[in-house]
Amino acid sequence: MRENSKMITFLSEYIRHPRTTGAIAPSSKYLARKMADQVHYKKATTIVELGPGTGVFTKEILKRKAPDTTLILIEINETFVKQLQKEFKHIPNFHIIHGSAENMEDYLNELNLTTIDVVISGLPFASMPAIISKNILKKVSHCLDSDGRFITFQYSLVKKSFIQEYFPSIALKKVWGNLPPAYVLSCKKVGV
Repeated sequence: MRENSKMITFLSEYIRHPRTTGAIAPSSKYLARKMADQVHYKKATTIVELGPGTGVFTKEILKRKAPDTTLILIEINETFVKQLQKEFKHIPNFHIIHGSAENMEDYLNELNLTTIDVVISGLPFASMPAIISKNILKKVSHCLDSDGRFITFQYSLVKKSFIQEYFPSIALKKVWGNLPPAYVLSCKKVGV
């Protein structure tokens, strides 16, 4: 019943805000696992999730991260923020920020963080205005540690070369168990 409620909320938010919601349904557990698989949890002290929506990736990250690893969610949609706050309010080393990923550097400064190890993104770069996508990717690249990872997914590879302008090294994995099937992009600034 709870999952059906999340599905209805997600669909209604897509209808209200298609550019920022980007899909008619939350990501599948298969996509969430594949995204979470890309994180090196033993090395990660700070993880940022952009556009967590209803928290599908968040749950998978929380199962795996060390207790002292800080997890920061940045979500622009107020309905999703309220839902996330209700579900995750008692988690230690956990911050939910209602705001734009374009301002992530400001939010990190407020938390006295200068660099981060991992950014996991559920943002719909294909449907967002190019200038906003550029601003977000610049901020992510600037805030990530030199060997940090930017992990995102896309339904097509249309934006791969666009993302590659900021993250030259991209490893791809296809997830068929998602509707629609999706590509997971594990991105680094340098190397493989």
